This record gives sequence, structure tokens and C-alpha cells, in this order.
Amino acid sequence: MSTPRKNKFFATLDTFATVFSSAAAVSAAVEAGRAPKAKHLESLGIDPVAFRNIGRN
Repeated sequence: MSTPRKNKFFATLDTFATVFSSAAAVSAAVEAGRAPKAKHLESLGIDPVAFRNIGRN
């Protein structure tokens, strides 16, 4: 039986893994000159439309 403390630990661990993998995916895409996927930007709290408009005036 899982306790609430264990559930919170695994939820926090899952969030950390999601953020870390999204950061790695966005970093790799930018280094390769590609646009990162919107889901990765959103998981990092970045607006995909605003990200794509960077450098366009």
C-alpha cells in the first residue's frame, strides 16, 4: 500500500524527469538549428509562439 508521502515523492520525481528531458530536447533542437516541439517548450513554461518569434522584428 502506498502512502501519500511515497506518492508525492514519485510525482516529484516524475516532474523532475519530465522537465529534465524537455530541457535536453529543447537544447538539442536549438543546437541542431531545428525548432523544438511545442510540448517540450510548454513543459518548461515557455510559450511556443513567443519562442518562435525570437529574433524576428
